[in-house]
Amino acid sequence: MTSATSAERQLGVQHSAQAGAQQSAQPTCPPPDPDPTQPRYVPPPGACDSHFHVFGPHAVFPYAAKRPFTPHDAPKAMLLALHRRLGFERGVIVQSTCHGTDHAALVDFLAGAGDRYRGVALLDADVGADEIARLHAAGVRGVRFNFLPHLGNRPSPEGVRAVVERVAPFGWHVAVHVGGKELLDTLGLITAIRAKVVIDHVGRVDVTEGVTGFGFGALKKLLDRGTVWVKLSGLDRLSRAGPPFADSVALARALVRHAPTRVLWGTDWPHPNISRFMPNDGELVDLIPQIAEDERSRQLMLVDNPTEFFELPPT
Repeated sequence: MTSATSAERQLGVQHSAQAGAQQSAQPTCPPPDPDPTQPRYVPPPGACDSHFHVFGPHAVFPYAAKRPFTPHDAPKAMLLALHRRLGFERGVIVQSTCHGTDHAALVDFLAGAGDRYRGVALLDADVGADEIARLHAAGVRGVRFNFLPHLGNRPSPEGVRAVVERVAPFGWHVAVHVGGKELLDTLGLITAIRAKVVIDHVGRVDVTEGVTGFGFGALKKLLDRGTVWVKLSGLDRLSRAGPPFADSVALARALVRHAPTRVLWGTDWPHPNISRFMPNDGELVDLIPQIAEDERSRQLMLVDNPTEFFELPPT
C-alpha cells in the first residue's frame, strides 16, 4: 500500500477539521417558519420590530464555542426580506448567547441596514471603553443581561453594576431577560439601575396567574416608575393555550391599557429554543390590533415609543 503524501495528509486534516466544524454547528433547536403569511394588518409608516436576532451564517460568523444552543442559520438577508413582507421599516437586533460577546454578525448587519436599525449587545464585566465606543459607533444603544438558567451563568449583581457603569457615558439602555418568579428576585437590582430599562418578553410571567399574578403586578409597578419599558414579544413563549395565543395576548393588552407609552413590540424572530408552538410571523403581526386596540396605542407601541427608547431617527 502506498503511503500518503504530506499534501494528502494535510488535505485529510483539513477535511477532518471541516467535518468537525460542520458537526459542531448542527442545530439543537428548530428553524423559524419558512413561509410566513402575508399579514392582514398593515403596520403604520416607520413601524419598528423592537426585538429580533440574526444568526450566522455559521460559515462566515461562527457561533461561540461555549454557546448554550446552536440555531439554524438565520442571516441578515432573511430578516430584511421578512421585514419587507411584514411591513416593518425599522428594527432592533439583539445579540444572542449563541454568538456570545463576538458582535461581528450584529455589526455587519447594522453596517448594511443603515440608520433605521439599532443593536443591543452582550458584554462581559471587564469590557473596555474602546469596545463600547466601537459598538456605539456601529449603532448599538443597549446592553442585555440574561438571567435564564438555560442561557448560561446568571450575571452577578457586581457584574451588572460594572457593565452598567461602563456604558453609562454612552447613554445606553439596559435590557433585562428574566423568567417569571425571577422577575421578583431581581426587582432590587432593576430599580437600582440609573438608566432606561426594558424587560424582555413580558418578563416571561406565568400566564396561568393572569393579570392578578404577583409577577404581572410587579411588572406594572415597574412601568409606573417612568424609567422602565416592557417588550410585548415572545407571546408564543408565554402561552399555554397555543395559537392564536389568546392567554398571553390578554396580558399584553392589559399592559398597553396600563402604560401605553411604556410598551414596545417585537417578533423575536427567528424564535430560538422554541419547543412547542413555532409561530408564524405573519400571524403574530395580525395579533397587534388585539394587543393595542386603537390606532393611537398602535402608533405609540410600534413607532413613537421605539423612536424615543432606541434613539432612532424620527420617521
